[in-house]
Amino acid sequence: MTVAAARVTGRRQARSVETRAAILAAAERIFAKAGLAGARTDDIAAAAGVNKALLYYYFKSKDGLYEAVLEDHFREFNQRALAVLAEPDAARAVLLRYVSLYFDFISSRHRYAALYLQLMTARSQSLERLVRKYVVPRTSAFTKLLERGIRAGEFRRIDARHAAISMVSLIVFYFSAAPVLRVLGHTDTYTRANLARRKREVLKFIRYGLFEDPSRQEP
Repeated sequence: MTVAAARVTGRRQARSVETRAAILAAAERIFAKAGLAGARTDDIAAAAGVNKALLYYYFKSKDGLYEAVLEDHFREFNQRALAVLAEPDAARAVLLRYVSLYFDFISSRHRYAALYLQLMTARSQSLERLVRKYVVPRTSAFTKLLERGIRAGEFRRIDARHAAISMVSLIVFYFSAAPVLRVLGHTDTYTRANLARRKREVLKFIRYGLFEDPSRQEP
């Protein structure tokens, strides 16, 4: 391949990456608002500034595009979460880091909670594939951390499965309930002050609900 041909190929590849990213960003906004059933591919293509045929070229179907949007979130979070859960420090310190990471990840991605809840209530092959690929290994690592903490006397003896469900609920529900909280008279859930307050309360709740010695501070 000549230098000129290589440059042309490189520009095409860069445009392809940019186009795919634009489609994913537009689809994320529309899926979060309308859900899989309510989202229209015409609207997604228009929001991305591309021909609708490109949606099918890159993602094959609306379902395929929806799954790709979700996978973008799951892939990034799992990479970071599994690294934290594998840290050899005291289990209580690792747990608080993991919860902080989870909270910060969702708070910086305003549409994650809506997309996550849609996935959890769906009945599709995408749900099963994404859960097996991402949620299962993360849950396994989380369970091992809890069991390590129990053996070390850091955590109370608890049901690890229900502990995992409770912690996800503590974090995700705050963001998914943002419209309801607003109606109830709360200010924007995403303000810096409200996020900091909620994060402190979540960590405190976990500390006093799970730790054998909640008053002990982490190094």
